[in-house]
Amino acid sequence: MIRFDNVIKKFGHRLVLDRFNLHVKKGETMVLVGTSGAGKSVTLKHMVKLLKPTQGEVLIEGEAISATVGKDLQRLRGDFGFLFQSSALLQWMSVGENIALPLREHTSFSDEEIEEKVRSVLAQVGLEDAIWKLPAEISGGMKKRAGLARAIVTEPKIILYDEPTSGLDPVTSRTIDELIMHLKRDLGVTSVVVTHDMISALTVGDRIAMLHQGRVVEVSTPAEFLHSKHPEVRGFLDAQYISSDFLK
Repeated sequence: MIRFDNVIKKFGHRLVLDRFNLHVKKGETMVLVGTSGAGKSVTLKHMVKLLKPTQGEVLIEGEAISATVGKDLQRLRGDFGFLFQSSALLQWMSVGENIALPLREHTSFSDEEIEEKVRSVLAQVGLEDAIWKLPAEISGGMKKRAGLARAIVTEPKIILYDEPTSGLDPVTSRTIDELIMHLKRDLGVTSVVVTHDMISALTVGDRIAMLHQGRVVEVSTPAEFLHSKHPEVRGFLDAQYISSDFLK
């Protein structure tokens, strides 16, 4: 579904991705973890060509998005929904208007069809009563859910999550985890999640990829990840007091 083939990314003289290889399978949830500066968000941005590799290729269903421009790039990007770390809601628009925006910009749906779709996705994330509220009038967790509703309103094949539980309390974080799993189960989407939250990673991930110094040093199931002997994995788990019996 998504493949990185020997991707190198440099910003000036700084090497961020170093012969980076990763394969995300169709329908799975891949979680990217690692310390700050490991290349997680840079990896995510390459998937929608917000960044372009210095060398190597990024392929979406066999098509090199890294070499695509114009209408072909727009078509490939149409397969994606993106939940930004900050939720990125426009403050002067209501929640409903924020969610409707991609439909108004990229489809020919009527106003009635757009309102129906907006109300449908709001119901999926439990925000039916917030449709006319401004972002400043809702909580951080509700903003994340509104951002998620906007990400899925165009019915994407792939959803990218950038730190979906960042800044949220533990109870709200687990609610977001449940939504991620619900969307995978009910919509069949392929998901890529960037997170520092190992509880979230172990809960939602089909596989977890550990990034270190611009490379993938481990890709494994949550159960295998917990028992990994790789020093970077062990250090990352120990720093969050995650033991090998977490999933029991």
